[in-house]
Amino acid sequence: MQTFIAFWNILRKDIENYYLKPPNISWGIIFPLSWTLMQLIRSQGDIGIEELLSGLMAMSVLFGTTSMLAVTITFERRSRSFDRLLIAPISISTLVIAKILGAILFGILNAFVPVIFAAFFINLSGINWGITLAAVILIAITSALLGLLIAVSAKEVFEAQTFSNFFRFPMLFLCGLFIPIDKLPVILKPISFCLPLTYGTDILNGAITGNSIFNAIFNISVMLVFTTLLFYLCLRNIKTKWIL
Repeated sequence: MQTFIAFWNILRKDIENYYLKPPNISWGIIFPLSWTLMQLIRSQGDIGIEELLSGLMAMSVLFGTTSMLAVTITFERRSRSFDRLLIAPISISTLVIAKILGAILFGILNAFVPVIFAAFFINLSGINWGITLAAVILIAITSALLGLLIAVSAKEVFEAQTFSNFFRFPMLFLCGLFIPIDKLPVILKPISFCLPLTYGTDILNGAITGNSIFNAIFNISVMLVFTTLLFYLCLRNIKTKWIL
């Protein structure tokens, strides 16, 4: 019971204190929103909105979750409030889950902003919403863990955002969000398949347009492997960089 109370209070504090911080508004909300509007307006030509929707959703999750972690972790590291959490009578695993859950929820909400706009242009009744929701959740989890992994290495918010952009912007072009993987140069394809967002986007492509490289079960399995690996790396980094 005490663990649950601690978990809830950490999550509530993050929601109340960090959701409307300027970096979250600029990178987590405004950038995905403006990119969504730009692509949807542009798609009135020869690009179908359905073909863009999966990429826009994945991008919104990616930027929303990583921006959230860049703010929460670096602010708390600078104020040393995270140090107080580390000596609290809860496990490191519980602490990590509590810290990333707010970012995950933020990313999931961001994912459906493009859906709301797309609903004004096309009929969305053919989308498999169950698979879509599963994909969004998995993308949010892996993106949050990646954001935490980056934030642990930064001392200031601008450093965390810079490190995040080093990974986020290449993913826009390597993970099949807007450029199909089969159209990438041969030398870049192996890199694409080493990124978890590739498999999350492939799940969304299958659920929205029916065009995917792999089947949903394989993609979900790979995403779960990435989740486990990233969670382990986050725990190890926190223990080695902030505790030992």
